[in-house]
Amino acid sequence: MEFDKDLAARQEARAVLREAKQAQRILADLPQEKLDAIAEAIAKAFAKEAVLLAELAVKETGFGNVEDKTIKNRFASETVVEAIRGIKTVGLLREDREKRVWEIGIPVGVIAAIVPSTNPTSTVCYKAVIALKAGNPIVFSPHPKAIVCTRKAAQIVAEAAEAAGAPKGSVACLSIPALAGCQELMSAPETRLILATGGPAMVKAAYSSGKPAIGVGAGNGPAYIHHTADVAKAIACIVRSKTFDNGTVCASEQSIIVEKPMEAAVLEEGKRQGLYFMNPEEAGRLGKLLFRPNGSLNPEIVGKTAIYLAEKAGFSVPKTTKILVAREQEAGPSRPYSMEKLCPVLAFYVMDSEEAVLRKCIEILDHEGSGHTFAMHAEDEAVVRRFAAKIPVSRFLVNTPAALGGIGASTGLFPALTLGCGAVGGSSSSNNISPLDLINIRRVAWGVGKKEHAAGMDEALLEALTKKILERLG
Repeated sequence: MEFDKDLAARQEARAVLREAKQAQRILADLPQEKLDAIAEAIAKAFAKEAVLLAELAVKETGFGNVEDKTIKNRFASETVVEAIRGIKTVGLLREDREKRVWEIGIPVGVIAAIVPSTNPTSTVCYKAVIALKAGNPIVFSPHPKAIVCTRKAAQIVAEAAEAAGAPKGSVACLSIPALAGCQELMSAPETRLILATGGPAMVKAAYSSGKPAIGVGAGNGPAYIHHTADVAKAIACIVRSKTFDNGTVCASEQSIIVEKPMEAAVLEEGKRQGLYFMNPEEAGRLGKLLFRPNGSLNPEIVGKTAIYLAEKAGFSVPKTTKILVAREQEAGPSRPYSMEKLCPVLAFYVMDSEEAVLRKCIEILDHEGSGHTFAMHAEDEAVVRRFAAKIPVSRFLVNTPAALGGIGASTGLFPALTLGCGAVGGSSSSNNISPLDLINIRRVAWGVGKKEHAAGMDEALLEALTKKILERLG
């Protein structure tokens, strides 16, 4: 009898979700202290295997490098769990004695988590920690190109969670790499929320599933080097960010933009720090490799080094090259360098004025990346305020590597590997997603006396409104 992969994938998803639903009933009764202990145990076990999991991810996907993936794994475990210590997620969160309102944290329920191939292990730990901290079971759907390392990460997390007192089924991972299984996971009645991290098609599918979803749009952030910036420090930040895990972090810079008087200084310092400014022929060759004919990013260039990319495109660069840079002035579907490139490749825009820079940044983000991340290097707070009021992003970063600043590693933002893009980016949240995004809040509101109406409402008006409501209710 012929094996029906899609049917098997759907059946597996249903079975895993039934077990997760049973786990939810137990998790819902656990006190905050127990959930905290489970989250701590997950992070500790995962951190111990950070190097192994990084090696597995690079070997299986071919994306990035072991050193930086190890840092990501430790960030997703140690840094995230440190950030959530002391945060209350269940039970009485807040009591307003004056208005007589209580706020009670309630887990949302079973979470379906989509895992990208660019961060196939760190995403598992991060999402599991914030889900279990909030009292929710989580089921992972791995990317077909990263199923081995993702399942290994999920196994480590599940074993640690259960050893710390979580019920069986609190953490699970699908094993059959089929779209049908992922679709079943997202649409099944047991699923209450989808955490979607992946390509545009997958995020769109999550929002089309009929379930509440927190998705992540494409990143395509420009980096503006203002004339008040320390150019050497600005370039160092961009190099550190854009080479981190070979450019696979969606918050990383995708272009450098400057005013004309800054061009020479940026070119000189960029070359000194390993930027290779391609000539038009070289840029044309590489541009043809970046995207497939249908407009999607070519997976063969994701997470590769600059030297590898140059060789693939048929030209040679110095061995010290860290990032390939192409001159650009426009943004749009026919301009490959104006889009998100998950590798150490940047566009370079030179504009006539600060106002022209602002307009171009908005144009780039309107084309792709609205709601995600923008970076500025400047010492003038007035220009930061001006741009912050206009740039359509959720993370506006100043004087920091965007890849690290966006995820909260080098800024005061919540440490996260799921970065909401807000309504402008087609996302339901603009937050760096935390456990507080994975709970509902039940509000207990007490009736107040005539002289204590919470809104200071006139007694006669209150009685009239009450009468109308009762009439409508029949």
